[in-house]
Amino acid sequence: MLQTESNRKDHWRRNIFLFLGSQTISLFGSSLVQYSIMWHITLTKQSGIMMTLYILCGFIPTFLLSPFAGVWADRFNRKLLIMLADAMIAAVTLFLAIMFLLGYQATWLLFIIAAVRALGAGIQTPAVGAILPQIVPQDKLTKVNGINGSLQAITMFIAPIVSAALLTIATIEMIFLIDVVTAAMAIFTLLVFLKIPKHQKASEGQMTGYLDDFKQGLVYIEQHPFLKSFFVFFAFFFVLMAPAAFLTPLQVARSFGDDVWRLTAIEIAFSVGMMAGGGIIASWGGFKNKVYTMAIASFVMALSSLALGIVPVFWIYLAIMAVFGVAMPIFNTPTTVMLQEKVDENYLGRIFGVFGMISTSMMPIGMLIFGPLADVMKIEWLLIGTGMLMLVLTTFFIRNKRLVEAGMPLREDIQ
Repeated sequence: MLQTESNRKDHWRRNIFLFLGSQTISLFGSSLVQYSIMWHITLTKQSGIMMTLYILCGFIPTFLLSPFAGVWADRFNRKLLIMLADAMIAAVTLFLAIMFLLGYQATWLLFIIAAVRALGAGIQTPAVGAILPQIVPQDKLTKVNGINGSLQAITMFIAPIVSAALLTIATIEMIFLIDVVTAAMAIFTLLVFLKIPKHQKASEGQMTGYLDDFKQGLVYIEQHPFLKSFFVFFAFFFVLMAPAAFLTPLQVARSFGDDVWRLTAIEIAFSVGMMAGGGIIASWGGFKNKVYTMAIASFVMALSSLALGIVPVFWIYLAIMAVFGVAMPIFNTPTTVMLQEKVDENYLGRIFGVFGMISTSMMPIGMLIFGPLADVMKIEWLLIGTGMLMLVLTTFFIRNKRLVEAGMPLREDIQ
């Protein structure tokens, strides 16, 4: 055991380089597909209902799978789960490319493929969240998660540019095939070069069933009251985030013009902001209390959402999108690290599974509310209203004593 722990500490930089590198490669291919499908639906349909259906297909399967995926991430080899998820996503993307090449290009087919890809994401997300503490020293988690946020932002910056360029010189099928290649590269890297020992629970014989394991995760949340408050806040926050997260491309198409370059520009502005935010949180580390860092970032996102509903000039709109992007990793990084630090390693998969259930159910609920409304009223009013409600919600969040106590560093918890 001591040898394993020492080995992990000695080689953690190499391991995290390989892991984050493989995930970035995989994410790049997936992002190309995501943008190409989203823009195809946005530009051909320009319908809030159609966008809502696409979002639902991309989230509901993840929600339904999360209870099992969280348990799997605690019971089985997490690296293997990540590889299997990548393989599943690559397989369905290859099928989609073949169907398009054969002339099947119906919108319902895109919805079905989005749903199957969401199943792969549902398996992968809790496993990735739970595996990082296995390969990263605890005092480096904030920095590594911040770097990961920057890598994701760089990918989000490059992907829409590449996707837009490819759509002008090649077919959408070519983009689908690129995703298959990048997924294969990521799987090969994890399989051949990255060695991660099984965590304790995966090494033990499993004496309980899946449902019992999931119930144990719920009991763990019940025994740690800050987790309940934490999840309730995020449930409401994700609902209110839906217009800013999913309706802004439709808003731009309606209010500023349906040019592909405009849709590309908002993604680039957001990604540039995320790169800056990831760099800030990786170097700064945030406030001593992680909850204060999250609160400041959520205030910025609330104000940005409100401003997106007000500004009439597209270039100012892009600047606000960039500010929104800066706040995202400053919000997400301490959120992830707080769970990784405060939750027992053997429960991490299930806790991230529950977190995934909340994020994947609340966003579609938000779209069920705001998507249809976007066809009968201006999206600007939805952004203003949700931005104001997010400000109120953040005020309650920062005044919650349990959450503020949980946000303190581990050293003070021990004292």
